Amino acid sequence: MSIRSVSRARLLGAVSLVALVGLLSVLLLQGRAHSATRTDRMASVAHSVPTAAPTAAKPSSAAPSKAAATPTASASPSPAAAPTPDAALLAAVAQAQSPTAVSVAVTDLSTGRTLSYGAAGHGFATASIVKVDILSTLLLQAQDQGTTLTAEQESLATTMIENSDNDSASALWLDIGQEGGLNAANQRFGLTSTSGGTEGNWGLTTTTAADQLTLLRQVFTSDSLLSSASRSYIQGLLAQVESDQRWGVSAAASGDDYAVKNGWLPRSATGLWVINSIGEVQRDGHELLIAVVSDGNTSESGGISLVQSVAQAAAGSLGTS
Repeated sequence: MSIRSVSRARLLGAVSLVALVGLLSVLLLQGRAHSATRTDRMASVAHSVPTAAPTAAKPSSAAPSKAAATPTASASPSPAAAPTPDAALLAAVAQAQSPTAVSVAVTDLSTGRTLSYGAAGHGFATASIVKVDILSTLLLQAQDQGTTLTAEQESLATTMIENSDNDSASALWLDIGQEGGLNAANQRFGLTSTSGGTEGNWGLTTTTAADQLTLLRQVFTSDSLLSSASRSYIQGLLAQVESDQRWGVSAAASGDDYAVKNGWLPRSATGLWVINSIGEVQRDGHELLIAVVSDGNTSESGGISLVQSVAQAAAGSLGTS
C-alpha cells in the first residue's frame, strides 16, 4: 500500500469517528428532551387532578385534655342558694293558731328565687281561686281544637274572674268537662297535688300553694302550654277584678301594679273560713308570683289579714326589700 493510501484510510477513519460521536450526541440530546417533555406533562397532569376531600377525623377514645375539661369564664354561674324563711315570715305563719292552717309559695321572676313554706302536705279547698284554673283549662282545650272562645264563653269568663260570679263558673265548669277536664289539663300544666271537686262542687277542688304557683307560671310566663294570646287574656281579666276583691297577695306589691284572684268560703260544717289569694305583683322592680292558701280561719276578716301578712313576709324573705 502506498503512503497516500494509508493517509487516506486514516483520514476516512477519523471522519467516521467524528460522525459517530456527533450521531451519539444528537441521540443523547433527543433523549433528554423527550424525558424533559414527559416530566413536564406529568407535572401538568398532577396539578390538574383535584385532591381528595380530607377524611373526617375519627373521634379519639383518649381522655379529653385538661384544657378541654377546664370550664371557661363564660360558663353559666351556679344557681343561688334557695332562700329560707326569715323571722318575719316565721312570725306571720305563726299567727295561724290551730285549727287555722296556712301555706305560701312565692317566686321572683326577676331572679328565679323561689320559696315555699307552711302547712306541708295539707290539702286546701280552692274556693274561687279555682276560677283561674277553669279559664286556663277552657283556653287550653280551645287551643287543642284550633278554636277560640265563643262570645258567650268570653262573657262568662269576664264575670267569673272580674266579679267572681259563681253561676258563670258553674257554666264554664260544665264546658270544660267538670273535674275530668280540669284534672286532665292540670296534669299537662304540671300540677301534682290538685284534684277537681266532684258532683259539681268546683269550689271544693283541693290544692296546695306550690301547685297554685305552678298554675301562675302557666299564666304569667312563656314557659307555658298556653299561647301568648291566652296568657294575655287571663292576665287582663285578673288585673281588672272589682275593687272590693283586690285584697290578698296585692298587699305585697309596692304600688298598684298587680293582678289577683281571691277565694273565700265559709265551711257549712264548721263555720270556719277558707281564705285564699293568688296573683302577680310588682315589688320594687321585681315581678313576683305569690300564692297563699289557708283554712280554719275563725272569721273572714281575720283570714284576709293572715293571708296579706304572710304574702308580705314571703316577698320580703326573697330579699326584694
